[in-house]
Amino acid sequence: MMGRMRVPAAALLVLAACAALPSGTAANKISINWKPNTNYSDWVTQHSPFYKDDWLVFYYTAGQADVVQVDEAGYNKCDASNAIYNYSKGRSFAFQLNETKTYYFICSYGYCFGGMRLAIKTEKLPPPSPPPSASHKSAAAAFARSHAAGIYVAVAALAALLRMV
Repeated sequence: MMGRMRVPAAALLVLAACAALPSGTAANKISINWKPNTNYSDWVTQHSPFYKDDWLVFYYTAGQADVVQVDEAGYNKCDASNAIYNYSKGRSFAFQLNETKTYYFICSYGYCFGGMRLAIKTEKLPPPSPPPSASHKSAAAAFARSHAAGIYVAVAALAALLRMV
C-alpha cells in the first residue's frame, strides 16, 4: 500500500517543481508610483527593458494626477489636447504594452513640466535560453541557486504529503 502512494507523491513533486519555475513568456507587471516632482527619465533607465505584453500599473492620488497617453509631440510639449487615452478615475490604472513601439504618458495636471512624464520603448521578448547542457555545469548550478526557494517549497510540500500517508 505504501509503495502505491509514493508514485502519486513523486508525480506531485514533479508538478510542484515545474510550477515553481518561472515562465519565459510571462508578462511583467511594472508598478509606477505616479507622483509630482519625480524624474521619470531616471525611473525608465532603472526599470528597463520593457517588453511587448508587459503591464504598467500607475498608482496615484485621486484628484491630484491623471495618466494621459499622448503621441511624441504631446509628450515633448506636455500637451494633452490630442490625447490618445486619458485616465483619471480611481487611484490606479493598468495599461498593457501590446505593441513593439514607444509609448508616451504625461500628467495633464501641470506636473508634466516638472518631469511627470514617461517615454517607454518596448522590445520583443527575447527567446528563452537553451536548457543547460552537461558541459555547462556552472550554469546549471547557478540556475539551481536562483530557484532554490521554489524547489524548497516543492520539496517541503512533498514531505508534508508523505507524512499524511
